[in-house]
Amino acid sequence: MNAWGYELSFASRRGEGIAHLLLQAAVDDATASGIKELKLETGRSEGFAASRRFYEKQGFTPCERYGRYGNDPFSFCMSRSL
Repeated sequence: MNAWGYELSFASRRGEGIAHLLLQAAVDDATASGIKELKLETGRSEGFAASRRFYEKQGFTPCERYGRYGNDPFSFCMSRSL
Protein backbone atom coordinates (compact mmCIF):
# COMPACT_ATOMS: atom_id res chain seq x y z
CA MET A 1 0.00 0.00 0.00
CA ASN A 2 1.30 3.44 -0.79
CA ALA A 3 0.01 6.99 -0.54
CA TRP A 4 -2.28 6.68 -3.56
CA GLY A 5 -5.97 7.13 -2.95
CA TYR A 6 -8.57 4.57 -3.82
CA GLU A 7 -12.24 5.06 -4.58
CA LEU A 8 -14.22 1.86 -4.44
CA SER A 9 -17.95 1.28 -4.45
CA PHE A 10 -19.66 -2.09 -4.56
CA ALA A 11 -23.19 -1.23 -3.45
CA SER A 12 -24.56 -4.51 -4.80
CA ARG A 13 -22.16 -6.45 -2.54
CA ARG A 14 -22.97 -4.65 0.74
CA GLY A 15 -23.01 -6.80 3.82
CA GLU A 16 -20.55 -9.41 2.56
CA GLY A 17 -17.57 -8.06 4.51
CA ILE A 18 -15.57 -7.06 1.45
CA ALA A 19 -14.93 -3.50 2.66
CA HIS A 20 -13.78 -4.79 6.04
CA LEU A 21 -11.36 -7.24 4.38
CA LEU A 22 -9.93 -4.55 2.09
CA LEU A 23 -9.52 -2.08 4.94
CA GLN A 24 -7.97 -4.72 7.20
CA ALA A 25 -5.43 -5.57 4.48
CA ALA A 26 -4.50 -1.87 4.24
CA VAL A 27 -4.22 -1.62 8.05
CA ASP A 28 -2.07 -4.75 8.22
CA ASP A 29 0.22 -3.48 5.46
CA ALA A 30 0.53 -0.04 7.06
CA THR A 31 1.31 -1.61 10.44
CA ALA A 32 3.95 -3.89 8.91
CA SER A 33 5.48 -0.83 7.23
CA GLY A 34 5.77 1.03 10.55
CA ILE A 35 3.06 3.57 9.80
CA LYS A 36 1.61 4.92 13.04
CA GLU A 37 -1.57 6.62 11.80
CA LEU A 38 -4.00 6.26 8.93
CA LYS A 39 -6.12 9.15 7.66
CA LEU A 40 -8.96 9.11 5.19
CA GLU A 41 -11.41 11.47 3.55
CA THR A 42 -15.06 10.86 2.89
CA GLY A 43 -17.99 13.14 2.25
CA ARG A 44 -19.80 15.27 4.77
CA SER A 45 -23.28 14.97 3.22
CA GLU A 46 -25.97 12.49 4.25
CA GLY A 47 -25.12 10.36 1.23
CA PHE A 48 -21.84 9.43 2.95
CA ALA A 49 -23.36 8.60 6.34
CA ALA A 50 -22.98 4.85 5.80
CA SER A 51 -19.30 5.33 4.97
CA ARG A 52 -18.71 7.35 8.11
CA ARG A 53 -20.46 4.70 10.25
CA PHE A 54 -18.40 1.94 8.65
CA TYR A 55 -15.12 3.74 9.37
CA GLU A 56 -16.21 4.51 12.94
CA LYS A 57 -16.86 0.79 13.49
CA GLN A 58 -13.34 0.14 12.22
CA GLY A 59 -11.80 2.44 14.85
CA PHE A 60 -11.56 5.70 12.90
CA THR A 61 -12.52 8.96 14.58
CA PRO A 62 -13.15 12.41 13.09
CA CYS A 63 -10.07 14.58 12.66
CA GLU A 64 -9.25 17.95 11.18
CA ARG A 65 -9.29 18.17 7.40
CA TYR A 66 -5.80 17.79 6.02
CA GLY A 67 -3.81 18.25 2.81
CA ARG A 68 -5.87 19.04 -0.25
CA TYR A 69 -9.04 18.58 1.81
CA GLY A 70 -8.12 21.33 4.28
CA ASN A 71 -10.31 23.97 2.70
CA ASP A 72 -12.98 21.69 1.25
CA PRO A 73 -16.22 22.21 3.18
CA PHE A 74 -17.66 19.01 1.68
CA SER A 75 -14.87 16.79 3.04
CA PHE A 76 -15.03 14.81 6.27
CA CYS A 77 -11.71 13.42 7.47
CA MET A 78 -11.06 10.61 9.91
CA SER A 79 -7.96 9.02 11.43
CA ARG A 80 -6.94 5.87 13.29
CA SER A 81 -3.81 5.25 15.32
CA LEU A 82 -2.03 1.98 14.63
